[in-house]
Amino acid sequence: MPTYERLKGFRDFYPPEMAARREVIDVVEDAARRYGFREIETPRLERAEMWTDKSGDDIVDELYAFEDHGGRHVTLAPELTPTVARMYAAKAQELSKPVKWVSTRPFWRYEQVQQGRFREFYQTNVDVFGSSEPEADAEVLAVAADALTGLGLTADDFEFRVSHRDILGSLLRSFDADVDVTDAIRAVDKSEKVDEDEYLDLLYDAGLAYDQAREFDALLDVTDPANLDELTDFAPDAEGLADAVENLQAVLAAADDFGAGEHCDLSLRTARGLDYYTGAVFECFDSTGEVSRSVFGGGRYDDLIEEFGGQPTPAVGVAPGYAPLTLLLERAGVMPDAELSTDYYVLRVGDTRDVAARVARDLRAKGHVVESDLAGRSFGAQMGYADSVNAETVVIVGEQDLADGNVTVKDMRSGDQTTAPVDEFPGERDRPTYDDFA
Repeated sequence: MPTYERLKGFRDFYPPEMAARREVIDVVEDAARRYGFREIETPRLERAEMWTDKSGDDIVDELYAFEDHGGRHVTLAPELTPTVARMYAAKAQELSKPVKWVSTRPFWRYEQVQQGRFREFYQTNVDVFGSSEPEADAEVLAVAADALTGLGLTADDFEFRVSHRDILGSLLRSFDADVDVTDAIRAVDKSEKVDEDEYLDLLYDAGLAYDQAREFDALLDVTDPANLDELTDFAPDAEGLADAVENLQAVLAAADDFGAGEHCDLSLRTARGLDYYTGAVFECFDSTGEVSRSVFGGGRYDDLIEEFGGQPTPAVGVAPGYAPLTLLLERAGVMPDAELSTDYYVLRVGDTRDVAARVARDLRAKGHVVESDLAGRSFGAQMGYADSVNAETVVIVGEQDLADGNVTVKDMRSGDQTTAPVDEFPGERDRPTYDDFA
């Protein structure tokens, strides 16, 4: 018989690992729900033009793209932002503003596999449409902060690096040079991943002279929001610079009021490489640097809805990725345990299926996780299985006990057991245990 290896960059999650993963996802999604974000579901397959029209045909090398049976050029979605932009544009007139959506799903990119980066990966996307106010930016930062602290992380574990694309663009255009702003911002995005000479070469290739590149880079050293006015002093006539500085200061002030300020650091070298970002942008990093890649990123994309046929609409979002987030949680020692959890195992001895099934149904009706034998196993084998799934309580439904009108209730942690009237189990108790009948 042939054996088939898993594809590189794809992962299997067995039940214990999936239990821990589900707990993490639930905490992140619950943080978004508490702010009123509503869940959506989106297609896994989209028209490839949604990416090639914006980024050029070369991006196809990074996509799982192909021609379908109808001759359409399609791709497995590498990210969600173009999809939600398309969805919003299609229904904009019917939606109450602002629109707040959340979605967790997989994405696919054909790229080099490395720490925290896979070819199939999962993200929770949190987006606000229809508000240009700094409070919208601050709210998505607050959702992210609440999610991370809800997972047990502290301010010593992570930091949000916050910047503004329009500040970078305005400064670049203020130089007496023919600068390709998009390429220069991409260079800034790579500045901490390459050595200084290569970074300066990238800025030079984008149109800055080397002395201008060094001068521009020195401007990005500002770390105190109050000192951002130094940039407008440097380029007082730069179009849009004063407004961008004011907006970034307002976003950081709102984030402070919303409880996320202690996690936010001004970092103008944070640029986000995607072309559709327009305003404030941010990335989350491990404060210790042990996890080298960003845990998540996000920002403003105010022009994207219009590019998808909608009316001009401000938008901002953030997308925690679960592969790097898991690395951060593991580094901080707060990753949920990868183990199964079972409330009850109902063990049958002899011809007692009808009663055992009734007990199991009643316990499940109260919301508990309940397992029972499906393979005709012996008493010992059933007990071994109950232990393997971490059952907290075993309810033994045996012929001898039933003859006396009882079942046996066993606490698996202590090993103690006692009998309980079968007609009173579970009865009115929400979570009956050994202690209720001992």
